Amino acid sequence: MRQTTIKQKVEIVGIGLHKGEPIRLVLEPLDADMGIVFRRLDLNTSFKALPENVINTQMATVVGNQKGWVSTIEHLLSAINSYGIDNILISLDANEIPVMDGSAASFCMLLDEAGISLLEAKKRVLIIQDSVEVQSGNKFVRATPSLNPTFDYTIKFDHPLIGEQRHKFEFSKSNFIKEIARARTFGFLKDLQALRAQNLALGASLDNAVAIDDDRILNPDGLRFENEFVRHKILDAIGDLALLGMPMMGDYTAFAGSHDLNHKLTKAILADSKNYSVERLSGDVARDYAKVFA
Repeated sequence: MRQTTIKQKVEIVGIGLHKGEPIRLVLEPLDADMGIVFRRLDLNTSFKALPENVINTQMATVVGNQKGWVSTIEHLLSAINSYGIDNILISLDANEIPVMDGSAASFCMLLDEAGISLLEAKKRVLIIQDSVEVQSGNKFVRATPSLNPTFDYTIKFDHPLIGEQRHKFEFSKSNFIKEIARARTFGFLKDLQALRAQNLALGASLDNAVAIDDDRILNPDGLRFENEFVRHKILDAIGDLALLGMPMMGDYTAFAGSHDLNHKLTKAILADSKNYSVERLSGDVARDYAKVFA
């Protein structure tokens, strides 16, 4: 099984969630073994999507270096990861990925427009060999060995419209498009004023997030899924795990996870070679992996 990139350059313009300004996003092909690379067109700097380049996980996953950074990368990376794209250049002229409708659906459409191109090099995957878990109080995220990856996520909010939700997702490109990609980010109206006082969430609206009041959903069309909240958490996790630098063959389980715990999980996996192996896909493993992107 061979590495992939996109066939052609594509671009869009969208609003940034936190700054509320128009942002130009350009996706371009890259050669084999180049990975996922972010480039700030306005600062003439670039950095790879890798754990060592994560500089913040408070409100979103942020990667960067001493010259610049890019925030809110998880939705785009979730689509890239689920499409099995190994090498891609992501260029933009601001410090955050445009939020689009708050989900990964627009990025899926952009990747469909770009097309997928096979490269000569064999695909590399990270195969989980031993269970790895990161905890914070009663919250945890865990990776365990499996050649049929699943995401099993539980959230628990003290809110009548959310409460405890669980969704188990069998990872594949087709399942991602049907079950996960359209799940939007969400937020509480009571938190919006505080965020805007910090010059955050300036671009947030009912067009790009699910807004929740004390007892109702403010979006006129309601939810896209009955458990859209936990599905979006799975979307985020798929994007955060793309920072391992290659696709992960293993199961992911979480209770009340976060960008921070996901980042710590990627570091914990890579911290000990007994936790994983890296393989160039061939034989039985390639056949198992190919099913994911059938």
